[in-house]
Amino acid sequence: MKHIVTSRNRQSGAALVIGLLLLLVLTLLAVSSMNTASTELVAAGNAQFQQNAFQAAETGIEQSLVVGIFNPGGGTQTDANVAIADTTTDFYTAVITPQLSGTAQPALWGSSWDSFSTFHFEIDSQGRSARNAAARNLQGIAVIAPKDPTVAPIDPTTTTLTP
Repeated sequence: MKHIVTSRNRQSGAALVIGLLLLLVLTLLAVSSMNTASTELVAAGNAQFQQNAFQAAETGIEQSLVVGIFNPGGGTQTDANVAIADTTTDFYTAVITPQLSGTAQPALWGSSWDSFSTFHFEIDSQGRSARNAAARNLQGIAVIAPKDPTVAPIDPTTTTLTP
């Protein structure tokens, strides 16, 4: 029987070095993947908070439509820092402002000629949520009122606007 004799002096440890390099590459890939995943999680959270701020601003407009007085002579109405129900991070501030100095606007030519006037308002609602997310929504409102005898109807044949 033959005996195979190997010399330990001839081994250079290449397998160990290659194994350690592969382990290092795998570790770097794992750390990079975890960092990317956590960054994407933060971005998704920010998008959700931005959506919450938008919805808070929309709630401000809806609540203004429900509880607003819409009196053209009453001046500006403000609901400041109103908390949204069932949340501790979402708030809105809504401001109702009469437009066109609160003056009645004549009926437009067409149906119901000379039978009504309109008053114009603007609702400016700003919503806020966590991580400084903010949204601002504007809504115009025209309130139909009985005819104001001091305001003449608009002549449809006129091509110029006069005050």
